[in-house]
Amino acid sequence: MELRHRIQASYLAVVVIWSTTPLAIQWSATQVDYLFGVTARMVIGLVISLILLRVMGLSLRGERRAVLTYLAAGLGIYGAMICVYWGAQYIPSGWISVLFGLTPIVTGIMARRFLGEQALSGMRLVGVFLGIAGLVTVFWGSLHFSPTAWLGVAALMASVTLHSASTVWTKAIGWQGHGLEITAGALVVAVPLYLISWMLFGEQWPDAVPVKAALSIVYLGSVATVLGFGAFYYVLRHVDATRVALLTLMTPIIALWLGRWLNGEELTWTVMAGTGLILSGLTLYEFGERKSRHAAA
Repeated sequence: MELRHRIQASYLAVVVIWSTTPLAIQWSATQVDYLFGVTARMVIGLVISLILLRVMGLSLRGERRAVLTYLAAGLGIYGAMICVYWGAQYIPSGWISVLFGLTPIVTGIMARRFLGEQALSGMRLVGVFLGIAGLVTVFWGSLHFSPTAWLGVAALMASVTLHSASTVWTKAIGWQGHGLEITAGALVVAVPLYLISWMLFGEQWPDAVPVKAALSIVYLGSVATVLGFGAFYYVLRHVDATRVALLTLMTPIIALWLGRWLNGEELTWTVMAGTGLILSGLTLYEFGERKSRHAAA
């Protein structure tokens, strides 16, 4: 398979996995603590990643740029995912993907500052303002959804910021490692942090894990973590950071309808309006600027 097709296949895999991950996160915390869900997921992911590395004849590197890449990716996985799991207690699963739709905007601002990527001007600025308007709309809707929903929105925005920072940092290091290798190295960094968090918060092993939660944790640990992160870092290696973040342009609508169809989640007009603004902003952010450049040429 030629490189272009491999990138396209990896891109599609990330879209599908990221669309189903929010609902699986909600289900993985069914009758168990969120820290148990995320820690178990990452431990499973680490074990599978190390096994696959051995099978494929790969290994973790000790060179400076490799270690820095593992650190950048691992801190991002730890910080972003722990915020997502905590925030998922307060909001429907579909909202997770909607709010993560702001990742390209946050990533673009950081990439401009630290990677020297394209300046924000013209239609891109309009897209940024539409995205912010969408965030405000969703936040406003959360105040009417439940008294604690705003906590979930705030946690997801913290997660978006940490994920974007990790993406830009990883891209800035520029190490051309295998996607699975980066995933395994990142989990070597992240898993001890989750275990330390587990001990600090005094969490106990659950008496019983419901079947739905157990299957969701296995799916998240194997498919979403190993395949999802591996495909993500493979795409990141070949595509600029801002365009990678545009993966989130396609996932919010799919995730919203999966949440409604499989989890009976309510789709309020406020959230739908905020989703529309965010997606419109992302569309202008990417394609509007490109159209303007073509017209000028």
